[in-house]
Amino acid sequence: MITWPAPAVSFSELHRIKRWCKEHAQDHPIEYELWDAILTIWLMGWIGWVPTLVLDAWWASLPCVLGTLTPSLYIRWRTQAHHLRRLRCDWLRKPPDAP
Repeated sequence: MITWPAPAVSFSELHRIKRWCKEHAQDHPIEYELWDAILTIWLMGWIGWVPTLVLDAWWASLPCVLGTLTPSLYIRWRTQAHHLRRLRCDWLRKPPDAP
């Protein structure tokens, strides 16, 4: 059985993080630009599948897979860093029982 290195992220979750970054762009400009780069890589990963399949360029499959997993991997990394108190992440969802 194949296990994915990161869970899938829904469009609503991507939009929620993007909206947070946009609202706090003045306070967190690097995070705003970094999230734009993450979304750009994600989109390139999805769009890259068309030429990969049409041109039979199977060597390009790995960058496409990594590109499509980029938001999930980034969110997982930020969540772990936040829980280890190495990096503060305000856009993470709080659990329902948290104050």
